[in-house]
Amino acid sequence: MTYKEEFIAFMVRSGVLTFGDFTTKSGRKTPYFVNTGNYKTGAQAAKLGDYYAACIQEHMPDGITCLFGPAYKGIPLAVSAAASLYRNYGRDLPYCFNRKEAKDHGEGGSMVGYKPQDGDNVVIVEDVVTAGTAVRESIELFKQVAKVNMKALIVSVDRMERGTRDCSTLDELREDYGIKPAFKMVDTCAAEFEAQTPYYYSTYDTENEAAEELHLPQVGELAPHIPAMRRHLADAFGLPVEAVSVKATTEEHLGFTGEGLGIAAHAVALIQPR
Repeated sequence: MTYKEEFIAFMVRSGVLTFGDFTTKSGRKTPYFVNTGNYKTGAQAAKLGDYYAACIQEHMPDGITCLFGPAYKGIPLAVSAAASLYRNYGRDLPYCFNRKEAKDHGEGGSMVGYKPQDGDNVVIVEDVVTAGTAVRESIELFKQVAKVNMKALIVSVDRMERGTRDCSTLDELREDYGIKPAFKMVDTCAAEFEAQTPYYYSTYDTENEAAEELHLPQVGELAPHIPAMRRHLADAFGLPVEAVSVKATTEEHLGFTGEGLGIAAHAVALIQPR
């Protein structure tokens, strides 16, 4: 099992990733919900740092000056990732985070921890990207602190939400700030592990390994396969074929499935007492 697959299971065990029928803040329907506020123990923080460190080590084994965690949820992520990078890979990277309100006494300023310098290569460590507000604010903040290079954005889950224009939030960040995202995908549609929807590890780099591989089947393409799908499901559960129903829908253009950004599978079982 890869660290990405382990991470999905870890989110489920921690109560961070749940499945059902949810409505996002933007009003879109989604079959899953991610609440990183449910990480609350020392063991979870240590393990979470290990996963972020593994992602950073895989994509950026060198060339990083410091990690930055946007307040508030990004703070423990940057701290735990920095600790895991040192513990697991011997990389002693400084970290910093911002105050929501600049301090006007003592040392003052809006940054805590490492003080970024001109020319530094900074990696933003974030939990979930939806509208990209925290990332935008972070980039604008650094313009007032030092002339740094935003080398990467590491996130645990990309919600694949549409931005303010006719593209995803991450595409907007790429266009607005000249950074090139590459998606490291854990594709549940390819049955890499049992789950309901694709997840993405995102890092801003120079490649997109999903672009040429992901094909989203349409309802018409699935229809010829439904009889075989029913037979296989019936065999697996020991049921008569007529007890199994398989349906496909376009989602009426709602959510990430309706917008053609991914596909989702749902299973519903009717259980009756004997």
